[in-house]
Amino acid sequence: MKQGVLKNFDLNPDRVRIIVNWEKMIPNASVFIPCVNTKKATAQVNKVSKQKGWEIKVYIRIEGNKLGIRVWRLS
Repeated sequence: MKQGVLKNFDLNPDRVRIIVNWEKMIPNASVFIPCVNTKKATAQVNKVSKQKGWEIKVYIRIEGNKLGIRVWRLS
């Protein structure tokens, strides 16, 4: 399966490229990332937040009948 080139902060927990507009993530904003491999998605999001110097909170959720993670930027 070809997924294309991953850019610096792209995610791919299920081997499918997910682009998150991290620049629009202001404190107290959240984003839902649909995925099956929630453990890998959480690890990838934690890596991005560490590189950006952000504090985040991650919850595994089902939204709109889709499994994934919801990420809140706290700082």
